[in-house]
Amino acid sequence: MKRGIIGMAVLTAAFLYTLSSQAADPIKIGILESRSGNFALHSAPKYMAAQLAVKEINDKGGVIGRQLELVAPDPQSDNRRFQELARMLIQRDKVDVLFGGFASAEREAIRPIIDQYKMLYFYNNQYEGGVADKYTFCTGPVPEQQIDPVIKYCIEKFGPRMYILAADYNFGQLSAKWTHVMAEKYGGEVVGEEFIPLATSQFASTLERVQSVKPDFLVMYITGDNHASFYPQAQAAGLKIPYASSINVAQGYEHRRFPAPTLSGMHIGIHYVEELNTEPNGDFVKRFKAMFPDVAYIGEQTENTYVGVYLYAMAVEKAGTTDIPKVIDALESGLHFDAPEGPVILDPATHHLIRDIRIVVVDDDHQLHFPATYEQLKPDWLSSEKGVDLTKKPEFVQYEP
Repeated sequence: MKRGIIGMAVLTAAFLYTLSSQAADPIKIGILESRSGNFALHSAPKYMAAQLAVKEINDKGGVIGRQLELVAPDPQSDNRRFQELARMLIQRDKVDVLFGGFASAEREAIRPIIDQYKMLYFYNNQYEGGVADKYTFCTGPVPEQQIDPVIKYCIEKFGPRMYILAADYNFGQLSAKWTHVMAEKYGGEVVGEEFIPLATSQFASTLERVQSVKPDFLVMYITGDNHASFYPQAQAAGLKIPYASSINVAQGYEHRRFPAPTLSGMHIGIHYVEELNTEPNGDFVKRFKAMFPDVAYIGEQTENTYVGVYLYAMAVEKAGTTDIPKVIDALESGLHFDAPEGPVILDPATHHLIRDIRIVVVDDDHQLHFPATYEQLKPDWLSSEKGVDLTKKPEFVQYEP
């Protein structure tokens, strides 16, 4: 009898020790952000933002009594490597959530894997919209929040005739489709359209075509290091046509990288730039640069990643577990977060954020101006036009306009 009691005590102690050890295990956040390749300039600061958010949360005691831990291999701006590493993080490293991807092509390379393994995924970039996926949460703005206001603003200010230059992959192609929709909505006219391969870095023939058509403004969806060379070439060619964009300045910080007045006349619809003059953002920038003093610029995709980590932590805390279905339920409860950009609300039906959107204009000296703000714009195209409500009907598609 005595021996049996001792045995039970040993087993109980071992069981309690196992539970204690499991409770202390870190919450693993897999993050796929490129520190090399064509998109490294944009993606590397996103990894920094994740590190900052994790440090701040861990310094306050972590989440449900556990510390957060980043697992972050470099996908090198290569879609196939994104797929390989996504499988590795899910199968081998047993991450609790996956963050990652700058380009939409990177997101779409891994999203089928996310759905296959029923993995929770955060995509933290502005993008062309339309993703309705039970396991995917998007912290960047979408066309009805960005393209709509900037196209309306530029038609009213400069005239109806626009010429589109877009990267030749799903982001550029779908953003161009959205621009046609917005042009029709506001009485505009698309007088020219070009889709530029990502490897292109010489734009002489494009500039000749643009100057021959003489549009009222150019709509810019070119992206990456190679495409950024368009702007100094346009300046050298004497191009004096205003720009409209959903990505420039806020992502590639061309107004900092190129000498004035290369980016003069750029108009963007955006929720965040480093120069946003509010107390919450001032504090955020100070904390970020204290941890990463060599960061070149804190762009919108960087702030989105910071917001995404906090939303995930809030959802785990609310759920009391890292169990993915329960965390998704918590994320779909309408979480609010006071972000550096201002207040954001996670829309349960679409898994996108309600937020303020600003028109930002670059002047001849590359100073930024904020002539208009649209408060708490909803990402409602999926719900109003496609009937999407992910809380009621799981979907795993990307809709197009």
